[in-house]
Amino acid sequence: MGPQALRVAGLAEALRALGHTVDDARDLSGPANPWQAPRNGWRHLDEVATWNRTVRAAVGAALHAGHFPLLLGGDHSLAIGSIGAVAAHCREQGKRLRVLWLDAHADFNTAQITPSGNLHGMPLACLCGLGPPELTSGVAAIDPRWVRQIGVRSVDEQEKRLVHEAGLEVFDMRYIDEHGMRRTMLQALSGVDAGTHLHLSFDIDFLDPDIAPGVATTVRGGPGYREAQLCMEMIADSGRLGSMDIVELNPACDEHNRSAELAVDLSCSLFGKTTLMRA
Repeated sequence: MGPQALRVAGLAEALRALGHTVDDARDLSGPANPWQAPRNGWRHLDEVATWNRTVRAAVGAALHAGHFPLLLGGDHSLAIGSIGAVAAHCREQGKRLRVLWLDAHADFNTAQITPSGNLHGMPLACLCGLGPPELTSGVAAIDPRWVRQIGVRSVDEQEKRLVHEAGLEVFDMRYIDEHGMRRTMLQALSGVDAGTHLHLSFDIDFLDPDIAPGVATTVRGGPGYREAQLCMEMIADSGRLGSMDIVELNPACDEHNRSAELAVDLSCSLFGKTTLMRA
């Protein structure tokens, strides 16, 4: 339901109003969610693997055609296919990859430590090679040093150890509170240049639930509206954004589609919307 909510909120129309050509490829097709208990520490592994193969092919085709792939989800496990395709494209093009992971959660669980078995709590670990062969092919799609996590405020105890061992650069909410969003983004974007492909993986629960209640896994204490806008504006200012995921929007938890409308508003800031003073 998340992608449709973003369509209803006018994402394509808003981007076209900014002068962009938008091709809505409509929903990809894949297996239904069987709502089964975890097996060997993973819930619905076969279904998630099938979806991610489809996502990877679609995102890869868009990149090969010279387009900007904007993936609408869906839970965050879809980023395994999306970022996997982007990483492969960067290797082919000789570009460095920088991933900005905007999320309340670290998403670095594994089958051995997960409290739920839900793969949407594991996508970043899978991308870094810590996952089942169905999702990793036995190798890491990305290097943890390419990732900048922003807005994290809910991490399982054993997950914290894995995050530190992997060497992920994390700007959690304590850091943002102490140093501000501007300094956070300056550091997260440090080193991004003409040879960098910047990928944004935007989980709606990155935002404080007071402004974006439409997620299944709300965590209080996230960025407010102006912090989020500054984050997006500084990403846009880099001029290097080349691909993006918007995930975890759940209209069943939303209030009059306002989380989807906010996601559209923030997306517009990524794609050229400016204030009068910064025209």
